[in-house]
Amino acid sequence: MSEDELAELIRDCPVLYHMAARGSWPSIRCHGLLSTSAVLDLFGVEGEAREAIEERRRAGSVEVERAELGTAVIRDQKPMSDAALRRCLDDGLVPADWYRTLNARAFFCLTRKRLLRLLTAGSYRNDAHDVLHVDTASLVRAHRPRITLSPINSGFAQRFAARRGRDTFQAIPDYPYAGWRGKRPRGERVVELAVAPGVPDIARHTRRVVAMRGEEELETVWSAPER
Repeated sequence: MSEDELAELIRDCPVLYHMAARGSWPSIRCHGLLSTSAVLDLFGVEGEAREAIEERRRAGSVEVERAELGTAVIRDQKPMSDAALRRCLDDGLVPADWYRTLNARAFFCLTRKRLLRLLTAGSYRNDAHDVLHVDTASLVRAHRPRITLSPINSGFAQRFAARRGRDTFQAIPDYPYAGWRGKRPRGERVVELAVAPGVPDIARHTRRVVAMRGEEELETVWSAPER
């Protein structure tokens, strides 16, 4: 991806979206938007308990606790299937490899359309969520070396799942934006933006946080002060 292509992506997708568990914004604001692996580090989760969260499909959300930190909710992976992953993984990867890959990153949607698709999915449509609206340009300026881009929804693997492997997540300079420009409309040339191992200063880049259930906005949880 060239500098001009990156500028085009930021113009087309000026806001990034992250869907978090309802009520999690205070913890995210304090500790940052962390990957699952970084949350496990912070909460001191090790051994078998860590392997179950980090290397296997999570059929439901998992809470981790630490006295001085409170509780953090690690989201489920209901849209994934080990059987589907075995069919679509390349480069000799197995499902545990893919779960570790996902759990090393914090993820963002690049369009509201993609966000609403996630919010209205069968697994989530009845639940309320805290949705972060993040300034794309600000996040990219601050965390560019740790950002990777993906052309697929990497957390979805059911029937007819897109193929994926070691090159699914690529650094900004390596991402084949021109090739996807010829195949997809604006807003779809990158499907996911991820940051490893997360964004500790996420509050600096967040414009607002909205509680949502499906497509309904329930309330504004937080707004950034005027600058």
